[in-house]
Amino acid sequence: MANAEKVAAVAELTERFKDSSGAVLTEYRGLTVAQLAELRKSLGDHATFAVVKNTLTKIAVTDAGLKDQLSSLLVGPSAVAFVDGDVVEAAKGLRDFARANPLLVIKGGVLDGKAITPSEIIKLADLESREVLLAKLAGAMKASLAGAAATFNALPVQMAQLVEALRAKRAAAGDAGPAVTADSAAPGSDAAPGSDAAPATPETPATPDSGDEG
Repeated sequence: MANAEKVAAVAELTERFKDSSGAVLTEYRGLTVAQLAELRKSLGDHATFAVVKNTLTKIAVTDAGLKDQLSSLLVGPSAVAFVDGDVVEAAKGLRDFARANPLLVIKGGVLDGKAITPSEIIKLADLESREVLLAKLAGAMKASLAGAAATFNALPVQMAQLVEALRAKRAAAGDAGPAVTADSAAPGSDAAPGSDAAPATPETPATPDSGDEG
C-alpha cells in the first residue's frame, strides 16, 4: 500500500472512530468470506463491519484519542464493528452471530469514548432495544393520559353528587329544629313558659266617702 493510501486509510478510520457512537473489536480468524457477508447482513443498519490492518488502526485510535481503550486489543486478525445506530441491536447481532459461529471472537470496544469489555457487550445485548423501550414508554404515557382524562371527566359528576348530599343534609337539619309555639312566653314576661301562676289583678281605686262632704 502506497504511503498516500495509508494516510487516507488512517484518516478514514480516525473519522469512523470519532463519528461512531461505539466500536467493537473482533477477531475473525477462520471465518469465510460468505460468513463475513452474513455477519454484515445481520448487523443491518445498526453497524458496519470492516476488516482492518492493526498497524494503521493503532495510528487511527491514537489520533481519535482512544489509544488507551483500544490499542491493546489490536492483536491478530482484526475487524471492527462501527456502531452507527442502536448500540443494543448491534450488540445483539454480534452476540447471536458469535454464538452460531464461535470463530468470531469479541475482544472489547468503546461506547461513548469509554472502554467496554466483552462481558459488558453481552450484557448490552440482553437489554431491550431502543424501539421496544420507546414503545413501552409510549404505552405507559397513553395509559397515564387515559387515566387522567377519566378523572377529569368524573369530576363534574362527583361535584354534583357532593352538592346534592350537602343540600339533603341541610334540609334534614332544618326539619329537626325546635318549633316555635303560641304558648311560648313573650319577651320580657315575668312568668316562665308553662307556669300556672295567675296574672296579677289590677287594684280597684277607692271611692270617695260622700258623708264627708259638707
